[in-house]
Amino acid sequence: MQGLNLPLGSHHSSAMASNLATSLGSIVSIAAFIGHSVWSFGSKIPYSLNMDKFSGQKRAAQFLFPSIDPFESVMLDTGDGHEIYVERCGNPNGKPVIVLHGGPGGGCSPVMRRYFDPSKYHIILFDQRGCGRSKPQASIKNNTTWHLVNDIEMIRDNFDVTDWIVFGGSWGATFSALYAQKFPKRVNNLLLRGVFLMTKPELEWFYGGGAGLFWPDLWKKFKDPIPTDEQSDLIKAYNTRLFSGNIRQEMEFGQHWSAWENALASIASDGISARAPADYARTFARLENHYFINNGFLEDKDAILENMDKIADIPGHIVQGRFDMICPPTSAFKLFETWPKAKIKLVPQAGHAMSEPGISSELVKMTNELAS
Repeated sequence: MQGLNLPLGSHHSSAMASNLATSLGSIVSIAAFIGHSVWSFGSKIPYSLNMDKFSGQKRAAQFLFPSIDPFESVMLDTGDGHEIYVERCGNPNGKPVIVLHGGPGGGCSPVMRRYFDPSKYHIILFDQRGCGRSKPQASIKNNTTWHLVNDIEMIRDNFDVTDWIVFGGSWGATFSALYAQKFPKRVNNLLLRGVFLMTKPELEWFYGGGAGLFWPDLWKKFKDPIPTDEQSDLIKAYNTRLFSGNIRQEMEFGQHWSAWENALASIASDGISARAPADYARTFARLENHYFINNGFLEDKDAILENMDKIADIPGHIVQGRFDMICPPTSAFKLFETWPKAKIKLVPQAGHAMSEPGISSELVKMTNELAS
């Protein structure tokens, strides 16, 4: 996407929104399933089990392995101003898996450890640059996609891992695919959830009014803090405020930014978004906005899809909520169609969140299959 002269978000018009909705028409059925929401990302945000709003449906936690603690946690110095928090859980002699959290800026959380059998997996999680327990907080200096990709290699080398399963959702799925394309010999399987390809249409959908067609009340809350004459480019308008140098303003707009995404994460959302702690919201919003305004630091508008030949021989497993309002299923399906060794599961009655019961069930099923 780099090189596009049209700023992201300048598409905000009813015509564009209508076209987006038409192309993603399958999401119309979302209206039949609206219910309750949770805040589910970030190490500082409590994991909520209150996801079950459908008769006979299990809660996400019922599919997961018991809670575990890391057997090791370290801070790795990147050599360019960052320290990365890394933890290892499960069996140090087990099958290695690296877990890539979303955002950018979401941070990893204890529940992410529970998608893997701890007797069979060597589970490695880390907080990406600038977020979670990594330092410095909310920093965008030396913080690009390619810095993060190289950080994974630093972690792999530090723990003497030859190759591993890469497990990521949302931005973590973007990040997983890009890492695999750069270092294909280091990846033996990809397990992706809530696929985001970091493309202009996806950003237009979520920040240009597409998702707002289904949530006009929440869309109004997201855009109204911005003056009308700046609402044609909301990513840019929020960028100005998230990087104003006024911490109070950055926290305020960080909460507006985070609330919009959080409220749409679950199919069961009733639109009432949990209010993120101000420091977390600022970090999350600054990092996410920094990546989005820079097109993910990708040179091509379809960078992932155009480089799928590099990972054609790597087995892939895609788990996608059928009614994902943040990362619509069209991206996951496009990825599947260009990937000879991929399997896809479109989960009914599921949105974007990893903690959706149907998504949790499928992810654990996949990790159990790969462990056998």
